[in-house]
Amino acid sequence: MPARDSEPLYGGKQSGRVTIRDIAAAKARGEKWAMLTAYDALTAGIFDETGIPVLLVGDSAGNVVFGHDTTVPVTVDDLIPLTAAVVRGTKRAMIVADLPFGSYQSSPAQALETASRFLKEAGAHAIKLEGGQRVAPQVEELVAAGVPVMAHIGLTPQSVHAFGGFRVQGRGDEAGERLVRDAKAMEAAGAFSVVLEGIPAELGARITEALSIPTIGIGAGAECDAQVLVWQDMAGLSPRSPKFAKRYAEIGNILREAAAEYASDVASGAFPSEQYSYK
Repeated sequence: MPARDSEPLYGGKQSGRVTIRDIAAAKARGEKWAMLTAYDALTAGIFDETGIPVLLVGDSAGNVVFGHDTTVPVTVDDLIPLTAAVVRGTKRAMIVADLPFGSYQSSPAQALETASRFLKEAGAHAIKLEGGQRVAPQVEELVAAGVPVMAHIGLTPQSVHAFGGFRVQGRGDEAGERLVRDAKAMEAAGAFSVVLEGIPAELGARITEALSIPTIGIGAGAECDAQVLVWQDMAGLSPRSPKFAKRYAEIGNILREAAAEYASDVASGAFPSEQYSYK
């Protein structure tokens, strides 16, 4: 029987959840894979059935679920029930939970306390946190405690106010070198992967080549080991999508048409018809 690590993420016969070993093996094989966000059981279940190997319960819920302008207002108590729902709605995907702003920056001990809640209360399999060298102590503490960590550098949305908006990061030699150092610091601290957001494609390729752990691009070019998108951007539910997000459908238009037809049928008396009524 072939070793689990030899099977591809797509179309393999793995039993149980995708693990960080599977992700590492995909990097070794040169296999690219997709990650999507998810915030509820039904949507997560669809993505799981499709074979998406990793689902992220992102603090992007602040924008697409709670209606905030940024991710900054999101709390741990906001994300724990969403994470639990995604875990319950899936069977195979690895579920990664974001640590919200203010829940890990102050100390490694704070990071471990927050991560523990996501693993114990929500059933998450890994966590993601933003920042490079400055959060290396937090990553080391989490990894030492047995918590798989996905790092996130480049355009880190929790730092949007410090950046002066959602701006591409890593342009210029100095800025690029700083991000390379950040990525290597995350690898050295024990992160099993690193998200690269909003950076030049050339820099994304350079970081991917420099690391032994997988890179996950979101606006970081085609050479990353994997790609992630907010599902509402990918499926065309968001009113506007960023430059890096291809809209693979226009779910927003379909939903509007369905709601309008329903309202019209109710107003005219066409719904509910005898077919949808009890005798």
